[in-house]
Amino acid sequence: MRLAAMYLAAAFTLAAATPDAVNPDLIRARDTQDRAALERLESQAASDAQKQANDAQTQYRAALASSYLAEVAIEVGDKTRARSAAESGIQAGQHAVALNAQSAEFHRLLGTLCGQAVSSNPLWVLKYGRCAQDEINKAIELDPKSALNYVGRGVGNYYLPAAMGGGVDIAIKDFQKAIALDAKLAEAHLWLGIALRKAGRNADAHAELQKAADLAPARVWAKQQLAKTPAQ
Repeated sequence: MRLAAMYLAAAFTLAAATPDAVNPDLIRARDTQDRAALERLESQAASDAQKQANDAQTQYRAALASSYLAEVAIEVGDKTRARSAAESGIQAGQHAVALNAQSAEFHRLLGTLCGQAVSSNPLWVLKYGRCAQDEINKAIELDPKSALNYVGRGVGNYYLPAAMGGGVDIAIKDFQKAIALDAKLAEAHLWLGIALRKAGRNADAHAELQKAADLAPARVWAKQQLAKTPAQ
């Protein structure tokens, strides 16, 4: 079903383009899968959000910290922590969108968090699947030139069967569109590599994953994907 594909898109498309600078410590902790640091940063961001309830950027930063923590929890297989982090982030994300409904990035992040919640428990597709789909679509509507938004759509198509309008070939085009918009977006190269590998194009996949690892040398997940992809 399309909702399932869209929540997976949201689950694995994390923040790379934001309305203001991302805390470099947060990026470093996500890239290195440092869960202790992510827990600390999420707690601090949540505290700030409580104190500044009417500041959209503060709510966004709290949602982002929760999303990074959920992402790493998903990568290491901790579904319980992924679920709790995602649900915490959804509250902040909804608040950010309510304060500024014209921010494409706010909508994209909220969709990501809804997807992460479902990723941690597929039975929640009825609860959060529509949110994941609608928020990603809204992000694209508001900012059709955002490379990261096309990565999100591409991941959705990657998981959606061709018989239902998706498929790896369509996903590859989305990832290529994202790269055309931003050739230095590591997420786009990462997912293009994964899609090419699924299409049986191992050499091309390896090359794209190498680019992703080069662009984000500290990103553990990119290195893991590269290591499992044959060069030929």
